[in-house]
Amino acid sequence: MNTSLKIKKIGNSAGIILPKEVLARLRAGVGDTLYFTESPDGVRLTASNPDFAAKMAAAEEIMREDRDILRVLAK
Repeated sequence: MNTSLKIKKIGNSAGIILPKEVLARLRAGVGDTLYFTESPDGVRLTASNPDFAAKMAAAEEIMREDRDILRVLAK
């Protein structure tokens, strides 16, 4: 999907208006937070916090590796 967006003046700031197709792809809506990160090929706009996703991936790996220990501790 290639979409061009125009930067518009909004009060003393500048902003873009995201078409509903872009919001649908991001699974985001009015009031949601979007995260802007730099990537090797430019920038990335996501609806999920990349820092939180990395922490959850690490937690899932630990839980998978130490499943038996965690099961004993839960008793």
